[in-house]
Amino acid sequence: MSTSSYAPHQALPVASAEIGALLADLVARWHEVEPAHAEEGLRGKVCDLHRFNFLLWHEEDIARSPAVTDARIAAVKRAIDGYNQARNDAIEKLDDWLIGELATRRVVARAEAPAATETPGAAIDRLSILELRRFHMREQAERPDASPEHRAKAAEKLVVLDAQRDHLVTALDRLLAEIFSGGRPLRVFRQMKMYNDPTMNPYLYQTGTKAA
Repeated sequence: MSTSSYAPHQALPVASAEIGALLADLVARWHEVEPAHAEEGLRGKVCDLHRFNFLLWHEEDIARSPAVTDARIAAVKRAIDGYNQARNDAIEKLDDWLIGELATRRVVARAEAPAATETPGAAIDRLSILELRRFHMREQAERPDASPEHRAKAAEKLVVLDAQRDHLVTALDRLLAEIFSGGRPLRVFRQMKMYNDPTMNPYLYQTGTKAA
């Protein structure tokens, strides 16, 4: 089979609506049980990313509480840094999986094909966060101890979030279709995060030098 620079009839590896449904289901389930999953392949990469966003979201909630101690804030800050690093790594791994799938299918973008400003991994990351926001906004819209005004405001915001979710799912489907038809190249956007690297964060390597 020869390498193709244009493959208009390539099936998508997964539908964006399926990804959205998976993320929404996990958000609800993980509020009842420990966040974990048994998915593999692309769905597994999506779940890995979603799990880090879930953990990150709730650590950030703790960090904003005025009731926690300074020591607890410091621990939460370190947890946030770790989850954020893992989240960025997960985005790259998701895009790496898609690049591997493109290679397996021998799909190569046309030489003149313009790149998108966002990779599918970055778009799925936004969808993951959006599903978390929708879940918690729905909680506020249904909160029995909140005022009617509070619930009404939350309900109005939920309508906007639902529309944004639909737009993002449609845009992600279009992006994947363009990539898997050879209409756009997929290049992993390497974050090159430095803050957790003890050889690149001056506060870490200078502290190590002083301690020695």
